[in-house]
Amino acid sequence: MAVGILEVDLISGKGLKRSEFFGKIDPYVEIHYKGQTRKSSVDKDGGRNPTWNEKLKWRAEFPGSGGDYKLIVKVMDHDTFSADDPIGEATIYVKELLEMGVEKGTAELRPTKYNVVDTDLSFVGEILLGVSYSVMVITLSFSLSTFSSFIYHLIVSSFSFIFIGNIQQDRGMDGEEFGGWKHSQFD
Repeated sequence: MAVGILEVDLISGKGLKRSEFFGKIDPYVEIHYKGQTRKSSVDKDGGRNPTWNEKLKWRAEFPGSGGDYKLIVKVMDHDTFSADDPIGEATIYVKELLEMGVEKGTAELRPTKYNVVDTDLSFVGEILLGVSYSVMVITLSFSLSTFSSFIYHLIVSSFSFIFIGNIQQDRGMDGEEFGGWKHSQFD
């Protein structure tokens, strides 16, 4: 299993239709991936054609639990004095992107327009975004003195274990033995 960063480059929306007939819309986006949610800022001046230019990130495992390798992009209208209204949503499948990212270390879906649809699947605008996945690489760095000290302690610990093990194994035999050496007894 590989662990990486799934990143959405949320660029803009176009032609978003509001559910209300009066007032302007203040759009923002909620993006859901495997139980994790990220929200964009509200574009109060964007109206039907908002611009966000934001990057949203998730920790993503592949292959991971469950098979839902998709981003659910919900476009919302921010309301000050009532609950926010949904405008519509788009679904972006990312399984192949994750597979390619695991194979090559990184993969990208260049910015693409996705249709935004409401609950009855009618077109309510479009959203422009890109998606990328990069596998996380963990590197450990040691200074030479730290590494040398580590190796020294590893060797000393191993030698002590072997030496003490031999003493414990040799007890109970005729004559005393210490580390494989037998002491002779003079009468």
